[in-house]
Amino acid sequence: MSVVSAMPFLKPMGAPGSPGRQRRHTLPASEFRSLNKEDAISVFEIEREAFISVTGECPLHLAELGHFLTLCPELSLGWFVEGRLVAFIIGSLWDQDHLTTDALTVHQPHGTSVHIHVLAVHRTFRQQGKGSILLWRYLQYLRCLPYVRRAVLMCEDFLVPFYQKSGFMVHGPCEITVGPLAFTEMQCPVRGHAFMRRNSGC
Repeated sequence: MSVVSAMPFLKPMGAPGSPGRQRRHTLPASEFRSLNKEDAISVFEIEREAFISVTGECPLHLAELGHFLTLCPELSLGWFVEGRLVAFIIGSLWDQDHLTTDALTVHQPHGTSVHIHVLAVHRTFRQQGKGSILLWRYLQYLRCLPYVRRAVLMCEDFLVPFYQKSGFMVHGPCEITVGPLAFTEMQCPVRGHAFMRRNSGC
């Protein structure tokens, strides 16, 4: 799967800059890039604090994070500030109309839906709009991937308005439950946005 066309939205770590404008031994002030297996511990630390304090459960455990960041790192996005991970999204491909329990652990390489497993922001960077900004950039990135037709996720009811503001629509009750927690399934089309693609550098 080629993500060359999406590179305007992602700047790899260590990408060379203009010698006259980049000081040596400095980190970029703000950077978005795909994550890799080496980022899994930092990702898990943010996720664990964000979710266990609220629901008592993590969407993805450390081994599962490593699993997805090995199989489909191009479907992740991390926001780094001065080299420090402050927010992230982990996704994988899914090939059915609705999410099932298999979607929690399986990456379907021929799927056309991106299942967003988790979006989390470090506690010291919350209430600053970073979650919305990261999600917007992620959706723009997905629009550059020719095999992706939609993004899907499941969330608790109180988060529905947050995702609706980013273009997600309610797809109905999710068949997945975690203990006493029930979820709403949401989806956002990412194809058919020719104007956005023409003006996004894709």
